[in-house]
Amino acid sequence: MTPTIIAIDGPAASGKSTIGKRLADELGYLFFDTGVMYRAVTWIALQRGVDVRDEGAVTRLAQETPIDVAPASQSDGRACDVIVEGRDITWETRRPEVDANVSIVSAYAGVRREMSRQQRRIGQRGRVVMVGRDIGTVVLPEADLKIYLDASAEERARRRFDEIRTRGGEADYEEILAKVRERDRIDSTRAVAPLRPAADAVILDSDKLSADEVFARVRELCNG
Repeated sequence: MTPTIIAIDGPAASGKSTIGKRLADELGYLFFDTGVMYRAVTWIALQRGVDVRDEGAVTRLAQETPIDVAPASQSDGRACDVIVEGRDITWETRRPEVDANVSIVSAYAGVRREMSRQQRRIGQRGRVVMVGRDIGTVVLPEADLKIYLDASAEERARRRFDEIRTRGGEADYEEILAKVRERDRIDSTRAVAPLRPAADAVILDSDKLSADEVFARVRELCNG
């Protein structure tokens, strides 16, 4: 039987979102990249003039603001809808000012606890592929299938470098590699919900696998 709650964790740029979205599309499930919730809180704080460096104020804001995530209602490139107080803020969460501040907000212990609670509320509805860094360990430890998608920092930096260059952007591989390593350090050493595979997760190392090969393996796991 196909699992109804699927958790995919892993470090930055490991391909979680690409694989998760493809899997959700094939299964007809909600694709839920939990990073959108931290982006939503960041956007709300900026909109309301709350100092993102004020941990207490941002935490209270997160606790007072229900965020919902639903299947994409428009075919405009979005992976899902992000809704706050009845308003679709999907694209607002991708604004440059959110990019610049989301790492600060997502590091707050109180924000992470509240977002985990809200993510769990959505995930327990079932028919979901949830992607993040602490889904199998913290948010949905009862998930039917847990996958930890890994790759070396060098390989992940190369993929991100290639992606930027393909879009016509300027990129420095060494700079990207340094950022990937720093993000790994932050994610794996934080006090709340550090990045690590769940004890019962299937670990897939994608260093020498193409995206199609990784997807084929994930699909096999879904089929039991």
